[in-house]
Order: sequence, then C-alpha cells, then structure tokens
Amino acid sequence: MAHHTHRIALLFNANKVYDREIITGIGNYLLSTRVAWDLFLEEDFRARLNGIERFEGDGFIADFDDPAVCEALANSHLPVVAVGSSYEDAAKYPPNLPYIATDNMQLVSLAYKHLIGAGLQRFALYSLPESPTNRWAQERELAFNALLKADGIEGDVHRGLPTSAPVWHQASVQLTEWLQSLPKPVGIIAVTDARARQVLQACLISGIAVPEQVAIIGIDNDPLTRSLTRIPLSSVIQGTDEMGRTAAHLLHQMLGGARFAGRRILVPPVGINVCESTKHEPLASP
Repeated sequence: MAHHTHRIALLFNANKVYDREIITGIGNYLLSTRVAWDLFLEEDFRARLNGIERFEGDGFIADFDDPAVCEALANSHLPVVAVGSSYEDAAKYPPNLPYIATDNMQLVSLAYKHLIGAGLQRFALYSLPESPTNRWAQERELAFNALLKADGIEGDVHRGLPTSAPVWHQASVQLTEWLQSLPKPVGIIAVTDARARQVLQACLISGIAVPEQVAIIGIDNDPLTRSLTRIPLSSVIQGTDEMGRTAAHLLHQMLGGARFAGRRILVPPVGINVCESTKHEPLASP
C-alpha cells in the first residue's frame, strides 16, 4: 500500500526570529532524513486558531509559549509536540505532551558568566512586563535572581513598558532613568536582543559609555538587531536548530505509533556570539 504523505501543521509566530529558527530546524530534520511532510504554516497563525480542531491532517508542532496555542491544542486527538520556554516549576508544563524547551537557566547563566568574564561585579536585568505571553521572560528573571543570590549579589530587575508606539517615549524616558540610577560599571542582561538594543539606544542618547559604564548582552542572536545597531551587541545563541530537529524527530516517531506523553527535553544554548567591545572611536559630532 502506498504510504500517504503526512500533513503536519506548524503553529509558530513567523515574526519571531526564535520561532523562525525552530522552523528551520524542523526543515533541516526533514532534509537530512528525507522525510516528506506536507507542511501547513499559517503566517499569522493566531488569526485562525479557532478552527484548528478541524485541521484535516496528521499532527502538530507548536509554540506553547502562546497560551492560546496551549488551549487550542489541549484536547487534540492528533499527535502534538510542544516547543517553548523551560519552567522552574514542573507543574507549568503540559502534562500529557512531549515538550522541547529552551533552557532559560542556562541561557541566563551563560550571559551572566560572560559579564563576569568581562570583569563586571554589578548586574542588572532588563526584562518584559508580566503577561501570559511573556512567561519565558519571567522565567529568565527567576534564573537571574537565583544565580545572583547563589553568589550573594543583589541584582536589579527592570521590566519596563511594552514595546508599543503610544508608550514609546515614556518607555524610553523610564529606561534612561533606570540606567542612570544604576551604580556603574554594570553588566546588563536583556531578555531579548530587541530589549538589548533599547538599552544601547538609551545609553547612546543619554551619553552613558558602552561598554565602559554599561556592558550589554542580549539573548536570541537576532540578525535584524545586529543590522540596526552601530555598536555590535553580544548575544546568547539559543539551541533553536536542535529544538526544531528534536521536535520533528519525536513527531516522526509518534506518527509511527510511539508515545512520549510527559517527556521533557531541555535544550541548552549553543554559545555566545561575542562582539569584541574594544574602545570605540568617538562618534563624530553632528
């Protein structure tokens, strides 16, 4: 009997570099194993989640950092592999699904060690406002606080405002005030490269020397951010390719009848894209 091609839906937010890289990892698995899946990828998947239970296919790989996705797939009769943030509290993982996680403790630990290696003794974290879609950022705060506590150091966490046009000016003012209030020199870990870029901009505008007074490291290794900054940013590289490959591998086995309910795989970061923060020549005055 001819084997039918499996129809697989990828529920990811293709606007996020992290999600795009995981999708690339899924593609790399398919290429390396010659598995042929008919892939369904909704560019703006949230728009059509409400009909997802009627998807006439064979399985899902989905970004469970979005609570709406968890809800939509909670009772799926098709195989589901979940991908998302790691959690300190194991009860926060979906109990009945295999889950591939980016290891938040390791991400933050690598960034922290990098700043210590650069000779810094004071540390701060630029996070995101608390919200159901930002649970990963809150997990990075927990990791940051735990690492510093273990070393007997007080750290400073600033969540700031969401990145949106109406509050942009207010957010910049708040961020600048926070940066000015920090004892220097200080190493700042940003929960994303986008947040790292905001710190860098605020420093440049308010005349705080980077990296002499404020050293910055982001998480994501986002090429877009790099192209938008004159001063290169160091960034932790997440194990997104491995996450995508692993998710596809598990789903491939599940389509053959294997079951991995409750299996959790934590994927560590690959390393850091280090930008040598040598002394910068003074910027030409306008």
